[in-house]
Amino acid sequence: MGERHPKKGYRSLNARQHQTIALIESLSREQNIVKQLCHLFEIPRSSYHYHLKHRGLVKPEREKLRQQAIAIHRDSRGSAGARTIAGQLNQLGENVGRYKAASLMRDAGLISNQPRKHRYKIANDESKIAPNLLKRQFNVEAINQVWCGDVTYVWSGTKWLYLAVVMDLYARKIVGWACSDSPNTDLTCAALRMAFENRGRPRNLVFHSDLSCHYTSLLWKYQITRCMSRRGNCWGNVF
Repeated sequence: MGERHPKKGYRSLNARQHQTIALIESLSREQNIVKQLCHLFEIPRSSYHYHLKHRGLVKPEREKLRQQAIAIHRDSRGSAGARTIAGQLNQLGENVGRYKAASLMRDAGLISNQPRKHRYKIANDESKIAPNLLKRQFNVEAINQVWCGDVTYVWSGTKWLYLAVVMDLYARKIVGWACSDSPNTDLTCAALRMAFENRGRPRNLVFHSDLSCHYTSLLWKYQITRCMSRRGNCWGNVF
C-alpha cells in the first residue's frame, strides 16, 4: 500500500456528502482544482456535478411529503416527532421511514415539543388546615379509630366516573363509598356519610386524607378530628 495523504484524515470526521461538496465548491472558487479536491475527499466528480445541477430544485414528491409532515405536526400541536410522522405518513399510503421523516422535519424547520414531566414539590411543613397526626404510623389497635378517604377515577365504558371511598384503617375495610361523574364535595361527603351511618356514628374518630378540602364541612358536623398528609408526599398516603 502506498503512503496515505495526510489530508485524507478529513474523512474521519464523518461529514455528510453535501457538506463535503459544499467545502469543495468553496475551495475551488479561486482555482479550477475540482478534480484534485474530489480525489482528495474521495467524492466522485459525477456526484459533485449532479449535486450542483440539482441543487435548489424542488421535487414534487418530496414537497408533497413535506406538506403532509407539516400538517401532521400542526395537528399534533407541535408534539409529533419523526417516528409519529413516519407512522402517520405510512397510514396515508406513503412509504416513509423514520430517518426520511426526520429529514422532512429538518427541511420544514419542525421541532418536536414534548411537555415536561410534572414534578411535585415536596413540602416539609405540615398543612396549616390540619396536622399530620398519623406521621406514617398506620397500625391501628381497634376499629373506628382512624378512617381514611381518597378519590380515584374509573372508565365505565362510555365515560370516566369518579369513585370516593372511606376505609377503616384497622382492618383496611371499605366502610363507605360513592360514585359520580364529577369529583366535587357532594361525592366525597356522600362516601363519608355512608361510612358514618353504617358504623353507628362513632366518637373520637380521626379522619386522614390528602390536602383536599371536600371533607371539611361534614367532618366538623360529625365532630371528627381531621388529619392531613403533607403536599407532594406519597409516603403519607394510606392507600
